[in-house]
Amino acid sequence: MTSTAIHTLIPSPIAARSQGACSERPILKERGQREVFCGLTGIIWLHRKIQDAFFLVVGSRTCAHLIQSAAGVMIFAEPRFATAIIDERDLAGLADANEELDRVVARLLERRPDIKMLFLVGSCPSEVIKLDLSRAAQRLSSAHAGKVRILNYSGSGIETTFTQGEDACLASLVPELPLSAKTDAPALLVVGALADVVEDQFARLFTELGIDNVHFLPPRSSRHLPPAGPNTKFLLAQPFLTDTARALEQRGATHLPAMFPLGVEGTTAWLKAAAAAWNIDADKFNATVAPGQRRARTALEPHRFRLSGKRVFFFPDSQLEIPLARFLYSELSADLIEAGTPYLHKGHVGADLDALPATTLISEGQDVDKQLDRCRAAKPDLVICGLGLANPLEAEGFTTKWSIELLFSPVQGFDQAGDLAELFSRPLVRRARLEV
Repeated sequence: MTSTAIHTLIPSPIAARSQGACSERPILKERGQREVFCGLTGIIWLHRKIQDAFFLVVGSRTCAHLIQSAAGVMIFAEPRFATAIIDERDLAGLADANEELDRVVARLLERRPDIKMLFLVGSCPSEVIKLDLSRAAQRLSSAHAGKVRILNYSGSGIETTFTQGEDACLASLVPELPLSAKTDAPALLVVGALADVVEDQFARLFTELGIDNVHFLPPRSSRHLPPAGPNTKFLLAQPFLTDTARALEQRGATHLPAMFPLGVEGTTAWLKAAAAAWNIDADKFNATVAPGQRRARTALEPHRFRLSGKRVFFFPDSQLEIPLARFLYSELSADLIEAGTPYLHKGHVGADLDALPATTLISEGQDVDKQLDRCRAAKPDLVICGLGLANPLEAEGFTTKWSIELLFSPVQGFDQAGDLAELFSRPLVRRARLEV
């Protein structure tokens, strides 16, 4: 982290939509002090998704307190995560960290024989003492061969944002996936952790469209790892999966660029990308998605009344900012002041970016003091930001929305469109009630 900021404006090379509104729009790039949440946070939704996996954080008591607090798990519960505590003896080199880790893992697997996949999750403290968790995972995999698969990834908060924890986890899974051949039947892989109800909805829609060979990453069980190879086409369900997408492409899989499945427009475009790759007839596609579109539009209507014309400011936090900004602008008629995002991968969010108005400032990275100044000067009706900024801004009289809640909630797909809109309208309703 540095207090010196670098600001540059660069044009986006993304091809414009037909109206050409965003073809050469400038992107404000900032490098300065940032407000970010730790990448360990991804464990909160990942441990619920892969139901026979366990996440062992190799970190400090602070790491343990963070995960425990964020998950809201009571002390007598049996969650699928824990922390191997690095204490003063480890930091001082008085104890053999690898021997300690081997002992903790052996005790964990003895107590929890239901674990079939174990992730060793690196943290800032484990990186400080240079503990090689990749080598530890290989050693422990050999020691517990046939019982559990042991992988590792980094959830460190150093120079990352919190959603990159999921990206690192899924990228570590890619080498474990069965390698499919180009001669195999074409397969569709949906990449990104989705709530089970959302996954089931998408699976039904793909089946109704006539796309049968569909898999999801991460799977609900480590025993059902999906195949991936030259016959695989994949859709990203989350915009922050850069390393995972790269790993899949290195295996020969093909990315299907599309808007992200938020709201009516985003979900339709996302499904249409798959339908086009499978040469689905346009009439069949329209008939399949029409009921979901109608339900979603009905659910959005009361929230459009509350959000139409409201001025919205996004601080960079989750990397969901560009698709969310598109949803608020295109489907709820909000007025976007600034959409800031930690990293801008144009190949992944290009379709959503092109849908934003030219009047919206797009910023990548952060210099938090300068961005706070812009926010205060703009006086937005709603600010979407991380936990570290929300309370101070509320104290100044701003209405805020915690961006992390958008990761904890099922928001993708037609049937969640109203729930997604409510996450933005609820703070405005709360503010109106408090002012009465």
